[in-house]
Amino acid sequence: MTTAQVTSNKETLSRFHDAVNSGDTEIISKTIDELVEPDLLFHAPVPTGATAVQALKYVWEVLVRAFPDIHVAVEDVIAEGDKVVCSNTVTGTHQGEYLGLPPTGRSVTYREIFIFRLAGGRIAEIWGVVDLASLMRQLGIPGGFQVPGGGEPGGGASATAGETPR
Repeated sequence: MTTAQVTSNKETLSRFHDAVNSGDTEIISKTIDELVEPDLLFHAPVPTGATAVQALKYVWEVLVRAFPDIHVAVEDVIAEGDKVVCSNTVTGTHQGEYLGLPPTGRSVTYREIFIFRLAGGRIAEIWGVVDLASLMRQLGIPGGFQVPGGGEPGGGASATAGETPR
């Protein structure tokens, strides 16, 4: 993969993060349609049973509804070949229902790391690790919280979010 392609992949992830930081679910949805392959492989349990692009959109709908001021600060980006790794700090205020928990008004800060595989300039596969224990503790729910019907809190990524990237 050329240096130009690696740079382009990083720019794609920058556009994705700009969209999620808009707090506007329409912008997020349109950006996902533009930047993500329709048959996305999303290695994370999602409580809805949704798959691919619909699962990713659902994750962001849940998060924006629960944390309208959600902000993903990208701390580190490492790109090599067809993969981009982003280490992020996420902040927000719990102002809407989240996994059955009514709004607490509490501010949260947690860390996450995502690996994205891109193909043809679009996101084709995602793996993620999110510090959900910290998030749930900050919301007043001690460890051991389970999402009804399986899946993980956070609407998408878990501490053990599936297969190891190739």
